[in-house]
Amino acid sequence: MDERSDINLLTQLILPSMAGVLPSSSISPSLHKHFLTNSKLHPSSSITTKNPTGICFAKKGKPGFFDTILDYIEGGPKLRKWYGAPGLNTEDESILEETNESLEENEARDAVLVTDGDNEIGQTIILSLIIKRIRVKALVKDKRAAMESFGTYVEPMTGDPKDPAFLKKSLKGVRAIICPTEGFLSKVESLKGVQHVVILSQLSVYKGSSGVQAMINNNALKLAEQDESILISSGIPHTIVRTGALTNDRGGKSGFSFKEGCSANGSLSKEDAAFICIEALDVMPERGLVFEVVNGEEKVMNWKDQFAKLMEQA
Repeated sequence: MDERSDINLLTQLILPSMAGVLPSSSISPSLHKHFLTNSKLHPSSSITTKNPTGICFAKKGKPGFFDTILDYIEGGPKLRKWYGAPGLNTEDESILEETNESLEENEARDAVLVTDGDNEIGQTIILSLIIKRIRVKALVKDKRAAMESFGTYVEPMTGDPKDPAFLKKSLKGVRAIICPTEGFLSKVESLKGVQHVVILSQLSVYKGSSGVQAMINNNALKLAEQDESILISSGIPHTIVRTGALTNDRGGKSGFSFKEGCSANGSLSKEDAAFICIEALDVMPERGLVFEVVNGEEKVMNWKDQFAKLMEQA
């Protein structure tokens, strides 16, 4: 199967599970084998023996360097007792905090955070990232459902992005963010360490609505405007994909149009919208790229070339 076929197949099998959790037994053996073969994330075996490492710990008092590192790696003082090691006293907590901050700064940033893992487009994006063997973190409302649907291939997280502690945890190890819906950026105070942000924006659609629909879209319009404004002023390299009305049509069947103003009246399938966000990850603009796209007649053979062309026209 090619990558696009993989995504379509996994979407059909996994997306319905978010409404009624998909039992693992319903996944066919061939798909399960394909999933394992094409993913570098596998369940790790658990340790069941007391102090399995056989390492001698320092006596209680001022911790040695290894003790401090152990606290960081194994999850902190709560697990030291389980491992058969003495706890650290309160006086030394500042040493641990400094070590944690130092290690976090040097941590490899190899994950992509999807800010709405419950959204249909967000789930399609997650499946696409899994196929590409990219480490995935996702903000979700139902962590259990996400874990049963995606297993160990995704790190689901539940919390309020307005909470600095939760935001810091969410962004740990994250190199890029994909926002399939509006509202995330308007909640956060800092995106420190993030190298690229891709957002799917329906700003043109919201602005073009009228009557009752305009009233319904009013809040979404404000969030979309805030997200774009915050991202543009942040200085972080970003890609803003302004789409037309999103449809449930099958992706990959139609071509595209990138003409100025096309998003106000045109439409784009949700599958194609997710696909474009994934392709945008591989082309990080020097500062920012904002473009409109809907389904049309133009065939895109090479997305890197297409993004380069859009950057020249910007």
